[in-house]
Amino acid sequence: MLGTHGDVLPFLALGQCLTQRGHAVTLHAPEPFRHFAQRAGLGFDAICSQEEYDRALTAADLWHPRRGIAPLFEMAVALADRTARWIAARTADTPCVVVTSPNALGARLAQDKQGVPVITVHVTPYLIESRSAAPWLPGVPVQALLPSRLRHWLGRGADRILIDPAALPRLNALRADADLPPVGRLRFWWNSPLRLILMFPAWYVPPQLDWPKQTVQVGFPIADQLGDAGDLAPELRAFLEAGSPPLVFTYGSGMRRSARFFAVAVEICRRMGRRGVLLAREEGQVPAPLPPDMIHLRYAPLSLLLPRSAALIHHGGIGTVAQAMAAGVAQIVVPIAFNHFDDGRRLARLKLGVMLRRRAFTPGRAQREIERMLASRAMSGARAAARARMAVDRGTEAACDEIERIARTV
Repeated sequence: MLGTHGDVLPFLALGQCLTQRGHAVTLHAPEPFRHFAQRAGLGFDAICSQEEYDRALTAADLWHPRRGIAPLFEMAVALADRTARWIAARTADTPCVVVTSPNALGARLAQDKQGVPVITVHVTPYLIESRSAAPWLPGVPVQALLPSRLRHWLGRGADRILIDPAALPRLNALRADADLPPVGRLRFWWNSPLRLILMFPAWYVPPQLDWPKQTVQVGFPIADQLGDAGDLAPELRAFLEAGSPPLVFTYGSGMRRSARFFAVAVEICRRMGRRGVLLAREEGQVPAPLPPDMIHLRYAPLSLLLPRSAALIHHGGIGTVAQAMAAGVAQIVVPIAFNHFDDGRRLARLKLGVMLRRRAFTPGRAQREIERMLASRAMSGARAAARARMAVDRGTEAACDEIERIARTV
């Protein structure tokens, strides 16, 4: 599968759960995730090299709200044949079930070509179509004034203009080589007809009548401790114990242009007299030197950090959203692209957080929103209710139950 930490870690969690149940699991993902898989007890084969992965994340338009979808699917199609051949080799002598994200197009190609059983897993609602509950589109203004059917129509237009031209010519060339008919629209094809698992609960995204009939909805996966560190770094633990709960800032593991975000973060903490934790993987993104009441780390498991924090300000990745809800902390989403706008809007509707577009993310505006969220009884109650729901959520286990159920039938 493709993606950043937020895309890959849920599949690591599924793999670890299935391994603990006695199944042999191999992760097919970018090379940087090799040590994650090995630490989780999984086998690993790289779908692409470190260099290819870095080149994809630094593509000029990748993080543009509208244009970013094209380079994403260009890479997905470029790796489709590689993935299909890997699956064919793995399944030649050993029956297995392939569990995949929708952008791993080679898995669906192998399913159509060789009959390999495939289960598609969506970790975000952004890619699930519905006329009555269309997702929030990135880079489209005044959507609050648009009915769901019009947003759905706009999404269809984006497919025709952006996604399908980037993906279908090369994909259909691969299908022609395999004597398969062409795909007319990618979204109609990328979900496995065998099973579609949605890893977000019904209280966050109510089920819709026009979802695919093979859909099963479970809960959020909590997988952050499968990332770069399974525990808090000693320096972070000491920082947390030395003062009041900090504000936490992260702009995701894949974003390489976050210097302005962290500059604003430093000023927010200064104005509010708050301590701050800045999480940024790339060097040069965080101002230096930092004030003594702020600390910078490349990574920290949010499930351990956020319960000891005052609020989280972030990009809107679904894994980060879920971690903040599980901790019951206030959150501001400053969306970049893809699903970030949709999840920011859902948080606002549920009174669990606030979405500020990047131009509106200023120290003064962010300070007012943080103070309002922390003072609001309604938002505090909504966060407490979400935290209680998350405490009993068994998304990873429920998804593995469904995977095993499908495996018994094929």
